[in-house]
Amino acid sequence: MKSGTLFDPIEQDLHTDEYKINMGPQHPATHGVLRLILTIDGEVIKHVEPDLGYIHRSIEKICERDNYRQIVHLTDRMDYLSSHINNEAVCLLIENALEIEVSDRVKVIRTIIAELTRISSHLLWWGVMGMDVGALTTFMYGFREREMINDIFENTCGARLTMNYNVPGGLMWDIYKDFVKDTKAFLRHFVTKLKEYNDLLTDNVIFRKRTEGVGILSKETAISYGVTGPTLRGSGVSCDIRKLFPYSAYDKVQFDEILMKGGDTFDRYLVRMKEMEQSVSIIEQLIDNIPEGSILEKTRAVIKLPPGEFYQRVETARGELGVYVISDGKKSPYRMKFRSPGFSNLSVINEIAVGHKIGDFVAIISTLDLVIPDIDR
Repeated sequence: MKSGTLFDPIEQDLHTDEYKINMGPQHPATHGVLRLILTIDGEVIKHVEPDLGYIHRSIEKICERDNYRQIVHLTDRMDYLSSHINNEAVCLLIENALEIEVSDRVKVIRTIIAELTRISSHLLWWGVMGMDVGALTTFMYGFREREMINDIFENTCGARLTMNYNVPGGLMWDIYKDFVKDTKAFLRHFVTKLKEYNDLLTDNVIFRKRTEGVGILSKETAISYGVTGPTLRGSGVSCDIRKLFPYSAYDKVQFDEILMKGGDTFDRYLVRMKEMEQSVSIIEQLIDNIPEGSILEKTRAVIKLPPGEFYQRVETARGELGVYVISDGKKSPYRMKFRSPGFSNLSVINEIAVGHKIGDFVAIISTLDLVIPDIDR
């Protein structure tokens, strides 16, 4: 080191040290009790290590104790923002295993509620996504429309979040008298607000700079980690279970699978924004054509699946949920396994976060759309 006058530069060897910080488990940007151990050099992320288990409840092991009817209602405690779709996955598995054919009325109603669930989930994600990067208004706007959907849910089955509407063989209750009218009123209102959302956040120059070119997830990396849902479609990979393996009434409607090619944070954002438009289209195709028919097929009081292995997949708001059962012919599964989308989507986080700054990392997490109980089962 050389000394100098007050105005002369002092030459010295500058270096920085890597250090670790905890992000969570109680942290607003992790959207739940998730601990992320960040190795950083200044503001630059060198490594991300997720530490799970803070909300683990051993749901899969509980399923092996409970009967098949009880299992349905455990699933909405996982991804609670996709509770109706989670319930439907277990019901479909049971119905397929027992060769129960539900009525077209049940299939259509399930699909309408599922797409309302998808919109409701994406609205919460959009509101929180904006808030994560500093746009607090989005939270108020997103919840404003989401409350309209929750009112429909509450009038349908009495619940606003954990639905418990699907049962093996059909639905717990029929739709209420004004279901069609209320749903159509929401759709008319909502389509006008999508433009408002885009004006507020999507086309905001600051938001674009915070998300474009940030957290790029290549197609190859996404596939190798088992990423699904909007996160994978943001990298240009077709994976929508509603298209590839249609269930309920998805084979009766026309809709586009939203694919983007860049794989960055902004592309993952756009997929979910455009998916809400497609959900509106699906509901519009079905809402005036709900067929008559039974809402519940007759099943035994105690359900027993035939011995064997059974698997059912559905497309939740976050991606592919798989339900795997090994049955020994008794009233409870011998083994139960849920393939949740959140776990695989979280696994890729180190691949796309390294080299970015902590501010970028918050935006990246938002577009993975994690619901931690879906990961900690």
